[in-house]
Amino acid sequence: MNKIPKISFRHINKLAIPAIISGIAEPLLSITDTAIVGNINVNPIEALAAVGIAGSFISAIVWILAQTRSAISAIIAQYFGAGRLKEISQLPAQIIGINVLLSLFIYALTVFFVEHIFELYNASGMILEKSVSYYKIRALGLPLTLFVFSVFGVFRGLQNTFWPMVISIIGASLNIVLDFALVFGIEGYIPALHVEGAAWASVIAQGVMTLLALILLLKKTPFSLKFHLPMHPEIKRLLSLSINLVIRAISLNIALYLANAYATKYGAHYIAAQTIAFQIWLFFAFFIDGYSSVGNIMSGKFKGQKDYSRIWRLSKQLNKYTLIIAVLLGGICFIFYDDIGLMFSKEQDVLSLFYNIFWIVIIMQPVNAMAFVFDGIFKGLAEAVILRNTLLASTFLGFIPALLIGDYFDLKLYAIWIAFFVWMIMRAGILLIIFNKRFLPKSIT
Repeated sequence: MNKIPKISFRHINKLAIPAIISGIAEPLLSITDTAIVGNINVNPIEALAAVGIAGSFISAIVWILAQTRSAISAIIAQYFGAGRLKEISQLPAQIIGINVLLSLFIYALTVFFVEHIFELYNASGMILEKSVSYYKIRALGLPLTLFVFSVFGVFRGLQNTFWPMVISIIGASLNIVLDFALVFGIEGYIPALHVEGAAWASVIAQGVMTLLALILLLKKTPFSLKFHLPMHPEIKRLLSLSINLVIRAISLNIALYLANAYATKYGAHYIAAQTIAFQIWLFFAFFIDGYSSVGNIMSGKFKGQKDYSRIWRLSKQLNKYTLIIAVLLGGICFIFYDDIGLMFSKEQDVLSLFYNIFWIVIIMQPVNAMAFVFDGIFKGLAEAVILRNTLLASTFLGFIPALLIGDYFDLKLYAIWIAFFVWMIMRAGILLIIFNKRFLPKSIT
């Protein structure tokens, strides 16, 4: 067997580090909202719970609709690797147009039924009122977010994570500044808007990111936004990939919905603690997702070149790097265990519940790292059916039974995070087995 060529650490990190910075910008927006809202003087527990519920639902919609980002990235990367970009010159404009129209429809539909939607999360009273208020403003940014994510998919397909990083840094920085100004107010200039202020801060930041994404797409890529008919032949494959990834995202969000619904059922302090834990989990996920993005970017390119040996090597290197990062991040969290909780809330009942389960969030990170790496690689290989079936099995055969059993024994937040742990073990394990079975033989032929 010939020695498999090693992909340089420098080259991987040239893509991964900007992708990490870009990736953590999204959860940083939510974490900022959570930390600032959790420290307001008026009904902080209800405000924190409302942002957690509404933010979770918005994330669910974005994750479902943004699956075209991975599909765009995979197809462009394959054409880029094969040196045939001119053949798909009109494809990005068509899929971005479809995305924006779809997000506008989803916005109109959900705003009309938003109160009933949050009642399904077991929200009531002041929590329901604040959740609805936050969502109606924050959801204005849905079309903007989908446009930005689509542009990020184009850049990633072109093996460029630098410009998405620049856009994300500017957007996240602006959001933090606006959060402080609008949530707490500026005496004599801006009244304190509390929960609504956090929502407006996110929408304004998303608007700026959209403008930057538009400018950079036109100036830094070979593509334009001129919409031409007929539809490109690859639209069919792209939509097929996207539909399978959407089904995958829906099953993922069923797990997230159940986690928040059960936490809300247990009481306001429980959903507040769950919100903090989940925002930290998301931060970890998006941090590690920087290397997952490299898997998405490079595996698509290598598939276009029919270089399966380097896909195999890539998986080994990325799993090693993400394991190290997960352990380092986990170590930092254990060192600053109490201080991290105090960043989000000063309510002792909330902090006590959070501290009880935070260790589970930490120790599951190495398993998460493996799952996210293989997610990225399979997306780059356009193996959406495998990803769809893995999430369906993990959610309905892993997460839900574990949650129901834990709830039956009144484990409350423990039940939720044990279910998450089972969920991630199944996601990582299934993808590892399938990858070894399907792609190891190709690497040695």
